[in-house]
Amino acid sequence: MLVTAVVSAQPRLSKPEFYLGIHGGVSAGTVIFRPAVANMTPITNACVLGGNGGLVFRYAGHKYCHFQMELNYQHKGWATYSESAGHNYHNLHYLELPILMNLNFGSDVCRWFFNLGPQIGYCLWDENKSIDHPFDWGMAAGTGLYVKTRKAGIYELEIRFDYSFGGVYGTSITDTYNMASPMDLSVNMAWLMPVRKVDKRKIYEEKERKKRIEEEKKRQEEEQKRIEEEKKKQEEIEREYQVR
Repeated sequence: MLVTAVVSAQPRLSKPEFYLGIHGGVSAGTVIFRPAVANMTPITNACVLGGNGGLVFRYAGHKYCHFQMELNYQHKGWATYSESAGHNYHNLHYLELPILMNLNFGSDVCRWFFNLGPQIGYCLWDENKSIDHPFDWGMAAGTGLYVKTRKAGIYELEIRFDYSFGGVYGTSITDTYNMASPMDLSVNMAWLMPVRKVDKRKIYEEKERKKRIEEEKKRQEEEQKRIEEEKKKQEEIEREYQVR
């Protein structure tokens, strides 16, 4: 209901806008375990650094509130550390689908924005064969700045945090952990270009305009030909008159 109220309060655009683009960046991720796992403190020793990237689709039907959907690759995981063994990394590679509400404020050229919404994911590759549940679901929230150009599209810089409600391990009463939730912090850049909707009416009007130009050109050629024939006949009549 809150989302509906926010969207309804926004001024509508005269024509909806569609954008398609790419984004990518770097991320730091870990997993929150309860009870805590040894050798995961401080948190800097528990993080896995990686990358992310994917496709972005955006629908803008209102001036300050847009709908955004993404298909992303996300490097997740966690690490443990001990002085004797060093770091032990658990690298997880996910395919994720965030569905976000994009709220933005500012001028037509430069705006501050907020992204918020649910996401689902699936672990495509577990390097250490260490997790029990490849399916993931959670929430994503981000904020940043975007610049809109006339011909080169939209450029964005975003800081995003995502938290998983699903666990990489079972979290029932009989399991070892009652929480095993991945979370990530990432810094991303994006580039989006407007998708021009095919206007059939404009195509029809352009065809009709070209047709009228061709018909007018043909009519002028025929008129010129008729004038030349009339002139030629007049010249013949004048020569016959002179002969007589």
